[in-house]
Amino acid sequence: MRLSVVGGGSTYTPELVDGFARLRGTLPVTELVLIDPDADRLERVSGLARRILSRQGHPGTITTTADLDAGVEGADAVLIQLRVGGQAARGQDETWPLECGCVGQETTGAGGLAKALRTVPVVLDIAERVRGAAPDAWIIDFTNPVGIVTRALLSEGHKAVGLCNVAIHLQRTFAGLLEEPPERVYLEHYGLNHLTWELGVRLGGPDGEQVLPRLIAEHGHRIAEKLRLPATALERLGVVPSYYLRYYYAHDTVVDELRTKPSRAAEVAAMERRLLEMYADPELTEKPELLAERGGAFYSEAAVALAASLLGSGQDASVQVVNTLNNGTLPFLPDDAVVEVPARISPAGAAPLAAPRLDPLFTGLVSHVAAYERLALEAALRGGRDRVFKALLAHPLIGQYGPAERLTDLLLAHNREHLAWA
Repeated sequence: MRLSVVGGGSTYTPELVDGFARLRGTLPVTELVLIDPDADRLERVSGLARRILSRQGHPGTITTTADLDAGVEGADAVLIQLRVGGQAARGQDETWPLECGCVGQETTGAGGLAKALRTVPVVLDIAERVRGAAPDAWIIDFTNPVGIVTRALLSEGHKAVGLCNVAIHLQRTFAGLLEEPPERVYLEHYGLNHLTWELGVRLGGPDGEQVLPRLIAEHGHRIAEKLRLPATALERLGVVPSYYLRYYYAHDTVVDELRTKPSRAAEVAAMERRLLEMYADPELTEKPELLAERGGAFYSEAAVALAASLLGSGQDASVQVVNTLNNGTLPFLPDDAVVEVPARISPAGAAPLAAPRLDPLFTGLVSHVAAYERLALEAALRGGRDRVFKALLAHPLIGQYGPAERLTDLLLAHNREHLAWA
């Protein structure tokens, strides 16, 4: 089995390789191709990747290349994990929206739109080249904003599924609180990427015992502390929101915090420098503990499980939380919206499970953000200042004419080098 990773020089890659090594019985990878234009990063990351496989007795090989077409040729699956503009662009996304009193974040609000505009054309070009070199390959997208990028891929007819680690992170958190094996904890996880709620938590599967009320009653304070929300919020909502909902539920507080501390991009850039220094050490044979602070917890487990089911080497039609076409799953959204929901995964793709009824408190926000995502995709595909402005005005974290005008100017000023039409 040949898997290709676009963005293979990412500091995340050793996490992914560690998962392939530990779970080789689930996903028998014979060759992992790391594709990246940055030769130095690729050398450091691939060196550690080979040592991880060797230490764990994995027979697979690691191949590296800067040639995308050669790297994806004949692949069974292509994983895309890239960041157009690097941490420098992310740092800008997290900074200039604050000038207008708006959240500065890499996937949410104005910064998220900037990332989508930079990213969608690049990912679509990659996908077209995959279609030519490996027409049967599945594309697994980890690249943010996952919902918009996956919608772009699916709108062009690519065999693609989007994946985020929020659901598996919450599953593992709940499993620990319940003292249950993670595989017994099933999430009723519904919404859009980075805009989801756990409407239920069941033990044993979709029809198992509902334990969400007990989780909130017994562990609400600990869960709320991780989400940085008041415990009363969980009690009143009766659900567990993802931590990205804090940008909506505590917007002004978050903006004040962001104005008084270093950006997350600056923290991550410093962390990446340290990680790359560690990766260059020939004595290092396992992923360092520092990598856990980088983000993406349980990323490798989610990736291996999804790839195994799509390629037919895992449990048939396993249920996993993914980003895929709505097709009636959330009846208040258009069929071509991309939702983040539990789905049965098989070589035929993702088939979403029936959703419970969502409260209007949640459907209103989901509908609002889904409309923004449609406008954001149009701006990414077709360009133009007016399309950027409309997407910003439509976002519920902006929604005012004056700030949307100013944010449009700032977005274009900071991203002109990445936007061919600007």
